[in-house]
Order: sequence, then C-alpha cells, then structure tokens
Amino acid sequence: MSLSLDPAAQDLLFRQARTANTFTDEPVTDEQVQAIYDLVKYAPTSLNQQPLRIVLVRSGEARRRLVQHLAEGNDKKAEKAPLVAILAADNEFHEELPEQLPHFPQAKDLMFSDRSVREQSAQFNAALQVGYFILGIRAAGLAAGPMTGFDADGINKEFFADGEHSVLAVVNMGKPGENAWFDRSPRLAYDQVVTTV
Repeated sequence: MSLSLDPAAQDLLFRQARTANTFTDEPVTDEQVQAIYDLVKYAPTSLNQQPLRIVLVRSGEARRRLVQHLAEGNDKKAEKAPLVAILAADNEFHEELPEQLPHFPQAKDLMFSDRSVREQSAQFNAALQVGYFILGIRAAGLAAGPMTGFDADGINKEFFADGEHSVLAVVNMGKPGENAWFDRSPRLAYDQVVTTV
C-alpha cells in the first residue's frame, strides 16, 4: 500500500466524503470548531502566513444578514444548516508575520509592504486554509457544504466593514441530513493530470 493513512481515514476525508446539501438539527459546538481549527492550523502555507479568518454565524439576525447575499438555492441551505462559517482572507495578515516567522521577521516589510502583493498572497494562502478547514470538518465527523455562489461585495460590507478582509467561501457545517448528497461527479484520471518531465 502506497499511503500511510488508515483506509478508514482516507474514506472519511476523501473517498466517502461529500459536499452536504442538507443537515440534521444537531448543533455544532464551539468546542468542535475549536478542535477543527486546532488541527488544521498546522497545515502548510507560504512563509507560515495565516490569513484565514473565520466568522461563525450563529444568531438569527446574523444569519438573515448573510442569507440576503447568497445565490438562490444557497440561501435555503444556509438558513437550515446548524452552523454557517464565513471564511475570509485578512489582507493585513502581514502584521502577524514577525511572530509567525521569528527567524525572518523582516519579511513583513521586505515582501508585503505593497498592498497588491499582500492581497494576492492573502487570497492564495487563505484559499489553501479553506481547503484544510473543510478537511478538518470531515475529520471531526461532520459534513461541509462549501459555497461560492454569493455577492462578495455585499458580504464584505456586511461582515467586514474595515475593508481589510475578502470573503472566499461560505461553509455550512453539521451532521448530514436526509438526501444530503448529489451523485458523485466524475474526477479526472491520474494520466489526465500528471506528467513527468
């Protein structure tokens, strides 16, 4: 066998895991979310950047503020999910770099003083962290329903009024409900993706 990870864990994280479209009413606790974050924070990013910011939408009022910016269909899913997380990139992530990169504290100013460079790096590395976060949700025995169908400007104004954050995804979280899955869509084969030079 070429993989060290237990086959059951492989199934939990990848082969049997699916994007959930419905959820049970069972709540997702703060302790579960903290356990997810405390696992996935160790996954790699460039220069140990940690630009991902997570807003947990728990109150009914916050849920209404979010749902108005979601595409049709996604709004209904988010209304019913036990927990919804807004995942965003902090475009001022470089302020924490001296602490996260103690052997190269000057990276903050040397590499990220330019706003456009900083935003591009924040978007890329936070997107990596979004993927890790989804895997962490699966590792917790929950299902994730990530969505990108939304009015990004609307969500940014509604939840990130400081102008320093950019929403990347909205993720429904919980135990999968009845008829939670669509049929598995095809994936590209190894030979369609991998070349050797």
